[in-house]
Amino acid sequence: MIKAVLFDFNGVIINDEPIHQQLIEEILLEENLVLKPGEYQQTCLGRSDRDCLRDLLASRGRVADEDYLTKLQQKKARSYVEQIENLEELPLYSGLDDFIFKIRSSNLKLAITSGAIRKEIDLVLERAKLAEFFKIVVAADDITTSKPKPDGYLLTVERLSQEYPELNLQPSECLAIEDTLAGIQAAKAAGMKVVGVANTYPFHMLQRQSNWTVDYLNELELDRIQEFYSSNSDESEGE
Repeated sequence: MIKAVLFDFNGVIINDEPIHQQLIEEILLEENLVLKPGEYQQTCLGRSDRDCLRDLLASRGRVADEDYLTKLQQKKARSYVEQIENLEELPLYSGLDDFIFKIRSSNLKLAITSGAIRKEIDLVLERAKLAEFFKIVVAADDITTSKPKPDGYLLTVERLSQEYPELNLQPSECLAIEDTLAGIQAAKAAGMKVVGVANTYPFHMLQRQSNWTVDYLNELELDRIQEFYSSNSDESEGE
């Protein structure tokens, strides 16, 4: 059965990828470099800013040490916070409130597993009045790797287990909500089933990778997915 639903952040909760792309472009310009068409989507989507910047610089023959990457990451984060604070209305995805209500009504736990840094996530959650629903947030600050590696998801399960020891939570009892191929790969590598939401990639691309795919979050039939988990659990017990 499902015991927890783990959300990605950028591209699932907030439609802010255009902001991130703009800020990455600005950082490269300050390095006298130019982002190529499609390069952001190929190199950065679903990954941490640190890994994104490291690979973009490396592909241009620039080897950046960890201190310099931290400096660039922090600079981008300051610019992101400034832009978000200046927005009159956050570009949250429609149906998010209803979906969170469905999850909470089903007595499932919620968490966020993201490659964004905590400062950015906390700002959006506070402004959107969603912070109370996400007690567990695993951000880029918490891990040294990035999606598609599963470390972030595994750490989220560990922290949920610490917060709710009575759950005896296993990765296979978690449902991940993702919008990128790297994110889907990370959740699957952690042993989770994944819903792909076609906010960032086309539906057909996500459909090849995820267990379920929807165009919009409010289309997701949580009851049907719970039935799938229950039937699989019953079959396992009968073997």
